[in-house]
Amino acid sequence: MASNSRCLMDKLIVVNRQDQVLGRKSKEACHTLKGILHRGFSVFVINKRGQVLLQKRSQKKKLWPGFWSNTCCSHPKPGETYLQAGKRRLKEELGFTCPLKFLLKFQYRAVYQDLGSENEICAVLLGEDDGRVRPNLEEVTAVRWLDFNQLKRELKAKPKVFTPWLRKELSLFPPQGK
Repeated sequence: MASNSRCLMDKLIVVNRQDQVLGRKSKEACHTLKGILHRGFSVFVINKRGQVLLQKRSQKKKLWPGFWSNTCCSHPKPGETYLQAGKRRLKEELGFTCPLKFLLKFQYRAVYQDLGSENEICAVLLGEDDGRVRPNLEEVTAVRWLDFNQLKRELKAKPKVFTPWLRKELSLFPPQGK
């Protein structure tokens, strides 16, 4: 896995509001305070009991360190589909992969303190798996399977411990609808 400083040199896919590619910019430039609109994705993996796999982001992350989030999220690389990127990051962050399907895309912007922001066209992907999770501790500090009703209660009670994209995504789709 690349180090955090290496990741900041990666080029992200810059897009317009219709998700048409405009070019590439550094990860650092895309995550400045205002941010540059770029592609991202979020994966939700649900087990056979209907629980979603959540991850607690590493303290090494520049944006939203230590926050609980969806199963995994990142940015597609040039030439990669959203589904290919989702499978790649599942393997890199959590040590497994599973079939994914596309649910929807949405645009959001969220600022983290004075350190930077996300400004993304975000594809939401859904998979089902009961496999063994092996977190990459450079990326993830903890994982847990959580019932959606419990997740909704926790989101209501303590919204600030969850990433803003997770809060937005759960308002856009009924997670139980596979």
